[in-house]
Amino acid sequence: MYPRRFWIERILSAWQRRSVVWLKGVRRVGKTVLARSLPGIEYFDCELPRTRRDMEDPEAFLRSLQGRAAVLDEVHRLPAPSELLKIAADHFPSTKILATGSSSLSATADFADTLTGRKEEVWLTPMVLADLVAFERPSLERRMLRGGLPPFFLSEELPERDFQEWLDAFWAKDILELFRLRQRRPFLRFVELLLLNSGGIFEATSYARPCEVSRTTISNYLDVVETTLVAHVIRPFSRRPRAEIVSAPKVYGFDTGFVCYLNGWEQLRPDDKGTLWEHIVLNELQAHLPVGAKIRYWRTKHGNEVDFVLQRRGGEPVAIECKWSADGLDASDLRVFRRHYAGGETYVVAHDVTRPLEREIAGVTLTIISLEDLVRRIAAERPTPGI
Repeated sequence: MYPRRFWIERILSAWQRRSVVWLKGVRRVGKTVLARSLPGIEYFDCELPRTRRDMEDPEAFLRSLQGRAAVLDEVHRLPAPSELLKIAADHFPSTKILATGSSSLSATADFADTLTGRKEEVWLTPMVLADLVAFERPSLERRMLRGGLPPFFLSEELPERDFQEWLDAFWAKDILELFRLRQRRPFLRFVELLLLNSGGIFEATSYARPCEVSRTTISNYLDVVETTLVAHVIRPFSRRPRAEIVSAPKVYGFDTGFVCYLNGWEQLRPDDKGTLWEHIVLNELQAHLPVGAKIRYWRTKHGNEVDFVLQRRGGEPVAIECKWSADGLDASDLRVFRRHYAGGETYVVAHDVTRPLEREIAGVTLTIISLEDLVRRIAAERPTPGI
């Protein structure tokens, strides 16, 4: 077992703020293995009938754990998971609970409403840079090609069959359990097309015909995959709507391995790495920022674009441009952005930079920086959730 210290520290830190922590993430991202690696933990698998019987009286069960730490794995298998977690938060604050389960559970109104203000969330994203070190396989190209689900990443061979089996299980175990979708083929076709076009501007109409469903259905599908963390919808940043794109989001698939698999990439070209690097940067930002912090992108109607924009309360927006290599850097889009929004930090994050470099290029002052240094700075600044 590889110790994932970054994530262990995130959970322990969350427990300092709330006694109930919800560990969310897609299937096979490593929630169970991570939970079982926590020090001094008592583990309960809620898929087992015996475990569910033990929890039929939530108060008695929690009293038996008084003052200890416990993992309730696959908690969505309980008849009333929200009730148990609410009782734990309100009446047993000295007992630390880490609950894991289907990402679709958190979409239910009962779960969200009952636990508002009672739980902390930790979003276990696909593998971050710290995990590559922990797993003793620091290759970024391997991470891009195999993706960030630990079993897939650690596979000696490219796990092509596993990618398709994952998609089938996603439909059978996540979608059918909660969402009222009955047409398997068009939904999975939509997911595949979304991953094929990952990182692009999303237009519902362009998906409706190949999926043979209405535009309204496509919009519903997008809500589902965003809720289940299989796609990340990045909405535009704008304060000057006449000149800027204000409605069309960009959509990123949750994992580079699936993007490579569906595109048929077995070897990565430089252009492929540039596209996948953007996904890696987004994943790292999502892992380090507070849950709920909004990551935007910026684009003008003339085609000028900045990959990611972060807003801080009372401050100017932080602009982040992703470049696989810092060689031959073109900062013209950043210059246009800063013409509208002066004063904030401007970063170009590249994989071949070892230390931050301050430069003035095309009339804009920017910092060329490694991803490790970028997230260190951004996490310290803690952009405001919900903006």
